[in-house]
Amino acid sequence: MRAALVGIDFGQGDFAASVEELQLLARSAGADPVTTITAKRSSPDAAYFVGSGKADEIGDAVRDHGVEIVIFNHALSPAQQRNLEKRLSIRVLDRTSLILDIFAQRAKSHEGKLQVELAQLQHLATRLIRGWTHLERQKGGIGLRGPGETQLETDRRLIGERVKALRARLDKLRKQHETQRRARGRSQTFSVSLVGYTNAGKSTLFNAITKAGVYVADQLFATLDTTSRRVYMGQDVGNVVISDTVGFVRELPHQLVAAFRATLEETIHADLLLHVVDAASPVRMEQIEQVNLVLKEIGADHIPQILVWNKIDAAGLDPLVERDEENRISRVFISAHTGAGLDLLRASIVESAKAAPGAQHLYAHLAQQALDQQEHDADLLALEQDEAPGEHQDEARDETQDEAQDEVQQQQDLTDDSGSDPASAADQPDSNSTFTHVGSH
Repeated sequence: MRAALVGIDFGQGDFAASVEELQLLARSAGADPVTTITAKRSSPDAAYFVGSGKADEIGDAVRDHGVEIVIFNHALSPAQQRNLEKRLSIRVLDRTSLILDIFAQRAKSHEGKLQVELAQLQHLATRLIRGWTHLERQKGGIGLRGPGETQLETDRRLIGERVKALRARLDKLRKQHETQRRARGRSQTFSVSLVGYTNAGKSTLFNAITKAGVYVADQLFATLDTTSRRVYMGQDVGNVVISDTVGFVRELPHQLVAAFRATLEETIHADLLLHVVDAASPVRMEQIEQVNLVLKEIGADHIPQILVWNKIDAAGLDPLVERDEENRISRVFISAHTGAGLDLLRASIVESAKAAPGAQHLYAHLAQQALDQQEHDADLLALEQDEAPGEHQDEARDETQDEAQDEVQQQQDLTDDSGSDPASAADQPDSNSTFTHVGSH
């Protein structure tokens, strides 16, 4: 689908990076950006967001390039979106609708589909008038006239009922997640969540650590569903639960944050956040800020965090661990693609787990268990080595007894054949030997 992209510079942040991100979002949704229209304004226009003159310029670009859809890099009000569609005679999409469409394509699990549908319905509820402006009443005719429901009111009521049902199902899933988290809490398992800007390499890193085989692609929001795996981190800390979460983006729609709260709660209840950063991105600091804003919005800004600078192979950096003034690990430089620095990251997770509140007693107990198991294994091995010669002696003794029994059996067979006692026969001289002695005299 051929698309025209529209971005307005209001003098806030890195405008060029924002437009480039819009192009990535459009391609992720399946659109083909053929032209980009930009402008500078101090504030949005109330009617068209861009002003009537710029709206006409967009209309000319639509006709010149055969555009099928216009995508704005901003959130449009329902009135602005309706006015633009009427003036341009083409479908207009804002940034929120574009991200919702990408999420709808990417959602694979039952929970992910429920969350996306809830966000879409909440967004659609304010824009229903666009689809039903030609209708006045739901029905008409003899006996049906009167103050009945309008089609718009009917749709709003149906959407409200569907939203209520979706929230109830998501609440049930949230309770299931809470039960799983309580089980992990009873087992005192250290929990780690991967967070970060979309396409920073979280899923690649997750696969490198856990060998989980999660889908990975060089596109925005490649994975939406939270995936958790247990990873053995050595005898010092035992198993650690690592979770891969949905990626963040600047101006993430509030409907998505609300709808995906069940998914994002894995982040809220984590013991450690690995904030994955694209070290090769020129706007990595802005992306870090955007992720921290979302973490604050969902109430996860108080959780200990380690910045994981990923893609150092593309940035020309070396594996490294940096510490703050309190000697705590603050940054780890790795490459999830090549595996460089992953040993440093594992060691950082182990150190953070051992330094967690209340973890000293737990991991000291685990270490003692591991030591006891080693001693037990060593004792078993020594016992087996001590018993080995005795076993051989028993085998030799059994063979000797078998041979003796065979000789006795042979002698019994001889007795049966001669009809005399073998011992008395042995005491009598042989006739040949007697004849020889006689002859010699």
